[in-house]
Amino acid sequence: AGEYDIVVTTYGLLINEEETLASRVWHTIVLDEAHTIKNRDTKMSKAAMSLKSEFRILLTGTPLQNHVSEIWNLMQFANPGVLGSFQEYTDRFLLPIERDHDKEKQKLLKLIVSPFMLRRTKNDVLDELPEKTEITLKVDLSEEEWAFYDNIRQKALANMEDGQVSAVQALAEITRLRQAACNSRLVEKNIKLKSSKLERFMELVDDLHEGGHRALVFSQFTSHLALVRERLDAEGIKYLYLDGATSAKDRMRLVEEFQHGDMEIFLISLKAGGLGLNLTAADYVVHLDPWWNPAIEEQASDRAYRIGQKKAVTVYRLIATGTIEERIIELHRTKKNMADALLE
Repeated sequence: AGEYDIVVTTYGLLINEEETLASRVWHTIVLDEAHTIKNRDTKMSKAAMSLKSEFRILLTGTPLQNHVSEIWNLMQFANPGVLGSFQEYTDRFLLPIERDHDKEKQKLLKLIVSPFMLRRTKNDVLDELPEKTEITLKVDLSEEEWAFYDNIRQKALANMEDGQVSAVQALAEITRLRQAACNSRLVEKNIKLKSSKLERFMELVDDLHEGGHRALVFSQFTSHLALVRERLDAEGIKYLYLDGATSAKDRMRLVEEFQHGDMEIFLISLKAGGLGLNLTAADYVVHLDPWWNPAIEEQASDRAYRIGQKKAVTVYRLIATGTIEERIIELHRTKKNMADALLE
């Protein structure tokens, strides 16, 4: 790379080639999808921080996903020291905002970071985008499903009261509850309980077919999508499928097939389909289960709701009533309110 050359690389190579890339002073560094370095203790973040340049730009649609600590890390790359050390930032902003819900500290943090941010939303720049409607579909579990779910919950509580559960084990228990809220077979393969959520989804598929609609269907569990595929196959309903194991070449082929064909359903794992796909042929989006982060879900929905979309878009979220999924939706509101307060 000589004068006026541009080097384009990936975050994966940034880690592998950290020493080479950090050995010179670049004129400008641009981080696309900059939330990739949001966690300060990761190798990715540390490799990025080792880079030297005269000017830096970060591009991201989700600068705050989970914690206020992420703002510190992004600003530390863009403008080192502007928010003090991480410990100073924790004492001055992170704990007061997240633990004590201190609105004054939240306003002060916004005042400090806002001169370094240029924020535009879709509504600011895309007047021609059609309407987007978001609907939460509550699904009532059957008595048998609820008994199964509550049994897992009670066991987890008992283990925690006995002091036997580590943070990792607790996360595993939470994941089991989330899976049980979707389909008991995700927890016990041999169990024969009918899934209320799957039945509600199939009703939705019938409605979409009758209305001539086309849908993107997301789940964070590929095992959940496997059960959906099994049911669609049994019903003779055709679909496309994409997950993290799909090659780049096949991803492109599947996108082209959906965009220019007439396939009504495209099943996509949340992490594989959250970025980089243009699927405006769909006018419906279905989230089979809630992700921890509303921003990630929204990015997935935006595969359909983006430049080129001519139809109104409807987003459905299937939520099992009374389960941990409802608590995750509450968490969504908290995170979204915090992000809006700091960024708007």
